[in-house]
Amino acid sequence: MKRFLAARQSSLIAAGLALGLTLWLLTGLSKDPPAAAGARTEAFARAQALTSVRVREFHARPVRQEVVVNGRTEPNRAVTLRAEAEGRVIELGAERGAAVSAGEVIVRLDMRDRKARLVEAEAAVEQRRLEYAAAQKLSAGEFLSETQRAEIRARLEAARAAVKRMRLEIAHTIIRAPFDGVLQERDVELGDFVDVGNPVARIVDTDPLIVAGEVSEQEVAEIAVGDRGRARPVTGGNLQGQVRYIAAEADEATRTFRVELQIPNPGSALRAGVTTEVTLAARALQAHHLSPALLALDDSGEVGVKAVDEAGVVRFHPVRIVRSGAAGLWVTGLPETVRLITVGQGFVRAGEKVRAVVDQAHRAAEGAEG
Repeated sequence: MKRFLAARQSSLIAAGLALGLTLWLLTGLSKDPPAAAGARTEAFARAQALTSVRVREFHARPVRQEVVVNGRTEPNRAVTLRAEAEGRVIELGAERGAAVSAGEVIVRLDMRDRKARLVEAEAAVEQRRLEYAAAQKLSAGEFLSETQRAEIRARLEAARAAVKRMRLEIAHTIIRAPFDGVLQERDVELGDFVDVGNPVARIVDTDPLIVAGEVSEQEVAEIAVGDRGRARPVTGGNLQGQVRYIAAEADEATRTFRVELQIPNPGSALRAGVTTEVTLAARALQAHHLSPALLALDDSGEVGVKAVDEAGVVRFHPVRIVRSGAAGLWVTGLPETVRLITVGQGFVRAGEKVRAVVDQAHRAAEGAEG
């Protein structure tokens, strides 16, 4: 029994010595004072408490801004033909919807007594011409005063003017197309009587075709005459054109500016009056290309993105969308290079310190592309 107690006491002493030696070794290995060790432990605890977010570095690139407006197609020009002489319609030219050429007869009116009046006017000119010739001879012999000779000359010129008026009135009995186009409307039929000023027909020119739209006060400064653009009518197709006109004054009611895009339309295949979406290529600028999923709203409802600065603090940057497409958005308002939060932006707020982790998925994709 004594031997058992002695052995147990020896074991306890050996265990105590081993524990003391271990504590002494650990104390000797640690060179940091207790305060430094505590600070490091506290920093580690804070790091563990920070919210982790994935970030990706974005770089600005040059891109042409796009201005998108809704408009409608219009003729390049259109005119309503009106009668410049009275008379009865005796001949009709092209039918409605037909293509017409410049100078082509659209409507012809009867002459009535115009030819007879022209003959009468021409005879009066001949009479006045003979009278003036005789007056010149008398004036040379000083048998006629200068005043009398001038009066006879005036009667001759009046007769000549009457002939010109009659010839012009006769010409007005034939109503012609002023330019190549399409006969949109014809307001008279055979046998109708028209007076001076009555509408006769309407002709439109749809080659080129015009797409007209309205741009805002902010957008009008971004485009210029000569800029390229494209149009997508609701009837289908993707048409290329060029800006030919920008209004110098805003519409009083809408405060918008009229813009016209000119599109080639050979054969007038496209029709006027069709609703069309117009995309205008505006000036080039530096912008960032990103996914719409990165957009967020701040407390005031402003659209922007969340980034992480060099200190690891979340920053909210308001942005402006300048172009959009199936591949993503182009936005302005960001620094040239910025680290945007790609995962976890919904769980952090501006001003909060976070633990930023590089988005390895994007890095791998970029490496594969390279």
